Amino acid sequence: MTETTKTGPNAGATTDAGAGLDRRRFLKTTAATAATAALFTAIKATFPGGAFAAGTGPEVKGTKLGFIALTDASPLIVAKEKGIFDKHGLPEMEVLKQASWGATRDNLVLGLEGGGIDGAHILTPMPYLISAGKVTQNNVPLPMVILARLNLDAQGISVAQEYADLKVGVEAGVLKEVFAKKAAAGAMAKVAMTFPGGTHDLWIRYWLAAGGIDPDKDVETIVVPPPQMVANMKVGTMDAFCVGEPWNEQLVNQGIGYTACNTAEIWNRHPEKSLGMRRDFVEKHPVASQAILMAVMEAQQWCDDMANKDELAAIVGKRAWFNVPPKDIVDRIKGEYDYGNGKVVADSPHFMKFWRDDASFPFKSHDTWFLAEDIRWGKFAPETDIKALVAEVNRSDLWREAAKTLGIAGPASDSRGAETFFDGKVFDPENPGAYLESLAISRMA
Repeated sequence: MTETTKTGPNAGATTDAGAGLDRRRFLKTTAATAATAALFTAIKATFPGGAFAAGTGPEVKGTKLGFIALTDASPLIVAKEKGIFDKHGLPEMEVLKQASWGATRDNLVLGLEGGGIDGAHILTPMPYLISAGKVTQNNVPLPMVILARLNLDAQGISVAQEYADLKVGVEAGVLKEVFAKKAAAGAMAKVAMTFPGGTHDLWIRYWLAAGGIDPDKDVETIVVPPPQMVANMKVGTMDAFCVGEPWNEQLVNQGIGYTACNTAEIWNRHPEKSLGMRRDFVEKHPVASQAILMAVMEAQQWCDDMANKDELAAIVGKRAWFNVPPKDIVDRIKGEYDYGNGKVVADSPHFMKFWRDDASFPFKSHDTWFLAEDIRWGKFAPETDIKALVAEVNRSDLWREAAKTLGIAGPASDSRGAETFFDGKVFDPENPGAYLESLAISRMA
């Protein structure tokens, strides 16, 4: 039997041409977009030949940014496709596909001058892991900064069709016995994520541990690049995986497995990817860095408009970007979720946010949680000075500067306050130690 649920703030709303978002709800975003448009009109009136007068614009005409084929990379792709980088005096910006998060890291270490990249669509913990030399060759630190968050919500944890009868959901505990039997038989279950210590690693670890399953002892945790997740599930390489879209939706469309949960069901309005840059680029090119940031912020507003979702799916689905049919992208970015296990949620509140709900602002409290979880799983030492590390990497001050230029009001505080997870755990960013002590499964001594 199919379970169809109509939930979320759009329930019962009248929409135009299937846009899925009523005008009242979108008023805030369109107002910000209008302010940006007005700014560009003023710039063009002042500098008819471009966004900046000669000698007053960015120090460089562009650089190279990396991206992984994931829906949350959309702001970078849209900024390129729609000429938004050009508007901000960056006609030579390149947005380059990376094979994996490991490749992203390696190319950031190289930097543009070494044949690599200067920034990227990136898993939020990675700039911290790279800055601290935790994941670089010979543990050599590469100072990084986070300029913006790219999105909230809408990653997925999916399981193989083998577990269809269990109807696995946000409660992973239903898998504990079957995984234990597999381990006893010498065929330990494999769960995949995209990078050790990255967001997908932390989501699937949290999900498993909340269900009493130790991600280091009860299953084998493996690393698989996002675009390879579906193919590996198809040939039986793994039992479950955590990755961003469109790969969970593609899995369902191909009948290979189903979505156990949207990660927003674990932590509602959770942060996900970030715009990360090499610190030396930002320090050497402050105007260009602001231009990149403003272009991405404008693109985030465009991506967040429900009226643009079909076009967005068509753009990022192109061979040059994801090489994925738009049908594998479009439903979930509109909040239309077929989990593939008989559960269908129309108008889900857990669709990907690019701008609303302060999605673009890099809250320091959120980075504090990521570091706390990486301490939990042994990626950072328990004595790590979280506050100091966040202060070094998170440049919310630069976001606020860009927002002021664009006439956009940002949040009043760098903290969103205490956050509550689906299992009742509460994270207070002012006391991460208490949160860590409350967790039953951990690698902390």
